[in-house]
Amino acid sequence: MTGGKSKKAQSCSMIECMTCRIQVNLEACKGLTEMSESERNRLVFDCWKCMVLMLNNLTTVMTSGEVHEELLFHCTDYAFYLEPVNPPGQPMMVIDRVTHEVAVHDNKGQVPLEATCKTVYGVLGMIHLISGPYLILVSSRSKVGTLHRQTIWKLEAVDVVPFSRSTTSLTAEQKVYNDKYLSLVHQVLSTPYFYFSYSYDLTHTLQRLYYTAEDFLQMSLHERAEQRFVWNQHLLQDLILHSDAGRFCLPIVHGFVCIKQCSINGEWFTWGLVSRRSVYRAGTRMWTRGVDKDGAVANYVETEQIVEFRDFRTSFVQIRGSIPLYWKQDPDLRYKPPPTLTNDNHEEAFGWHFESQVMLYGRQVAINLIDQKGSEGRLQDAFKFYVTNSSRQMIKDNVKYEYFDFHHECRKMRWDRLSILMDRLVQDQESMGYFLIREGMVIREQDGVFRTNCIDCLDRTNVVQSMLARRHLQAALTYMGVLKAGQKIEDQISFEHVYKNVWADHADIISIQYSGTGALKTDFTRTGKRTKKGLLKDGFNSAVRYIKNNFLDGDRQDGIDLLLGKHRVETTEAAGTFCPLRDTRDPRLFLFPLGVFFSLLMVFASVLLPSELNSFTLLSLLFWAGMVVAASLLTLRQGRQLVSAPKLCSSTSLNSYSAGPKAS
Repeated sequence: MTGGKSKKAQSCSMIECMTCRIQVNLEACKGLTEMSESERNRLVFDCWKCMVLMLNNLTTVMTSGEVHEELLFHCTDYAFYLEPVNPPGQPMMVIDRVTHEVAVHDNKGQVPLEATCKTVYGVLGMIHLISGPYLILVSSRSKVGTLHRQTIWKLEAVDVVPFSRSTTSLTAEQKVYNDKYLSLVHQVLSTPYFYFSYSYDLTHTLQRLYYTAEDFLQMSLHERAEQRFVWNQHLLQDLILHSDAGRFCLPIVHGFVCIKQCSINGEWFTWGLVSRRSVYRAGTRMWTRGVDKDGAVANYVETEQIVEFRDFRTSFVQIRGSIPLYWKQDPDLRYKPPPTLTNDNHEEAFGWHFESQVMLYGRQVAINLIDQKGSEGRLQDAFKFYVTNSSRQMIKDNVKYEYFDFHHECRKMRWDRLSILMDRLVQDQESMGYFLIREGMVIREQDGVFRTNCIDCLDRTNVVQSMLARRHLQAALTYMGVLKAGQKIEDQISFEHVYKNVWADHADIISIQYSGTGALKTDFTRTGKRTKKGLLKDGFNSAVRYIKNNFLDGDRQDGIDLLLGKHRVETTEAAGTFCPLRDTRDPRLFLFPLGVFFSLLMVFASVLLPSELNSFTLLSLLFWAGMVVAASLLTLRQGRQLVSAPKLCSSTSLNSYSAGPKAS
């Protein structure tokens, strides 16, 4: 457990234990005042009920790497002023609304009296639309919890403030498309959930943070952040050009964060789950599949389980990501269009992907959960082939392929058969280990990760990841003394309930971000067994997925592309140049689904309206039933043109997004 802050910075020698509220005299403990700063940072103090681990300086003064937590946003006709609230008198950021110049000046009371003022909780950056730049500010937040005595926040709402005071200079068509761009920005930023911290680097795992150099911690948060997981990296580009703007630039991650205070055997500890979604090849379920030319895969998520207990801290990292081959599954109104391998050079992109993962995490155990038959079976065969026949030595030495046909093995609700897979992974997990430190000293390191995938990397993947994470908890809590010898996690009823529900919530949120609906099979994650109610819920979610994937995800994909800078808006769009948001589909295409709808109405009318059945009624019913079939077939034939497709980046370019620098 961690200690609370000192009440008077360095001048105070008393600290209150966060758990038992006992005041501990620090100066009386081991000669605190004679110790170096680094020794104080690792010092452990005893009180009558628990221990206070001092992992940070006993001072409330912000370090150079932290971001301002609360700002006064002053707005005039000519400039924006962002003034830090605490401590007062710090330099403020001034943004010229006319020239768009950004500067950081000493606070000399230069804010005009006529300026409007409101409190904001961070600056996410700027985005350029048709009417000009917009400033994006955090207007509402909620506290998730604390890690390492530092608060983690969830983004609740944003303000998108235009630089331009009016849109009178735009044409009517430009106003329409500018509003559409704005709605896309709001849509993606309202997708659950985005997270941030003003002092804790959420983008890095505990193990990566531990092995950083001292000067790393003196860098601003956005500079030292892992760029794979910073979702407003593009938005911050105009602000980070100024050398003094670091404390105004708040990086955010997209994914899932949950932090719980838990108790087993009377011992309190912090348990957290942090998932970070990659910005490379980010997108929606049906429009972003497979790998790109630089080795980035769709739906890539790094998940870290964290435990803090007394002077212990431990973490266990897993990753998920689409099968790293060139394949697609573009929606076309069919319920489940078959995934299709393309004819690109799979070997090169496959190699880039796994070599980069080995360099980042070490040895890889690739757990593949897709079906062994049908179109998924072809993907399985190809995945296995490229792992076992790779010509790259790094992949030969460090990538192990582990296949488990989830649906076949667990058919008829026999989910207990997952133990077969878990038993096969025991030795891999033991050799891989987990990260564990005590009083700043490394006891164990994690060398390698499990890379789990199914076809979507959602439902089946989450089930397996939760079981691997449970095994880490069992080992770590036993080592730290929370669990007694012979005790099992699943026998701790109170904690088991929390554990299952958090992992089920995790499945839902990660699924919403990618597919638009909650996850399937969460009844097993929550209760440990499949239920009929769970099957009905899965059926409902599957129907909603079908509707969203076919008719709504084009806009969601466009919003992601816009936020991440994969499409740059020109101010001349819809005036001097073509606006990609314009719908170029032939309106006559929609006559086909209208024909289906009208024919169905006539079928019902032929059945319900006649007072008696006769030959004419029967012929009419057969005719309109035939029209339903014919119109449905014509509609499906034009399905690719009828679905809502991304407009800012075509499906072809979605298969070739750059993922940044390659592994060398």
